[in-house]
Amino acid sequence: MTRRNTPRISFIGFGEAGQAIASGLRETGIERIVAWDILFPQQTGAKLKEAAESLGVRMASSARDAVRETDVILSAVTAASSLDAAHSVAPHLTGNPYYLDINSVSPGRKQETAGLLGDRAHYIDVAVIAAIYPARHRTPLLLSGPHAEEIAPLLHELDMQFSVVSPQVGSAAAIKMIRSVMIKGMEALTLECFLAAARAGVLEEVTTSLKNNYPTLDWMKIADYNLERMASHGERRAAEMEESAATLRELGLDPLMVESTVKRQREMGSIGKQEPVRKTLKSGSAAILSAINSVSDRRH
Repeated sequence: MTRRNTPRISFIGFGEAGQAIASGLRETGIERIVAWDILFPQQTGAKLKEAAESLGVRMASSARDAVRETDVILSAVTAASSLDAAHSVAPHLTGNPYYLDINSVSPGRKQETAGLLGDRAHYIDVAVIAAIYPARHRTPLLLSGPHAEEIAPLLHELDMQFSVVSPQVGSAAAIKMIRSVMIKGMEALTLECFLAAARAGVLEEVTTSLKNNYPTLDWMKIADYNLERMASHGERRAAEMEESAATLRELGLDPLMVESTVKRQREMGSIGKQEPVRKTLKSGSAAILSAINSVSDRRH
């Protein structure tokens, strides 16, 4: 395969992450970008197609069409679909393209995917370790696998920000999944703590008390951010935490806290779809908590 400064890039999955990275790459001068998403043929995929058109990204007619004569494939699907995405392209790969698996899945799933693709692609385990906006293609990444160092010069040319952490597939995923135990777990704890405080009428007092133990942290800002993230992306975060649970099991640990976090994230993702909650997502934690309580009262 001929490497070039303006590689041909294919996206499998064109949701938020795919769109964000594609928009950034377009601004760096990458012209040949194609995307395929299993929702494209469906009515629910209309917004995805509109995004592709607005970004100047060619919409493929199939996974096979998307990876035809490509240099780099970015797999950015839901966690549950990461292996299916690899299956959909594996028979159609030629020229050993790079396959960047940015999906939030366990190390074992990354290793299984690498094994599935075999020598048909240069597989790279990629972990996204920050919110995809506003940095888009410059969002910090962790890379691992035997081809991670090899792709580094190309990614530098694309102005992407990353660190190569290991030649072993699964190392980047392990960092991401284990880190998420704390990050998403803190979000779930924030919800439980602050929602209970609001219902007890002691929100300000509890917030002040937390500063006694963690004086360097601004707990209101933490609550504002964590509650908004859960309400906006709880279902996706729950799926990621299921992969964190799988990671812990692969390591011989019982994921007791993680499994509870899955429940809280999924519950909040459902609540976050309610219009009274959606209207408050940019208004701070006090408003979000009030909206959650109003929705909960109607449910009961």
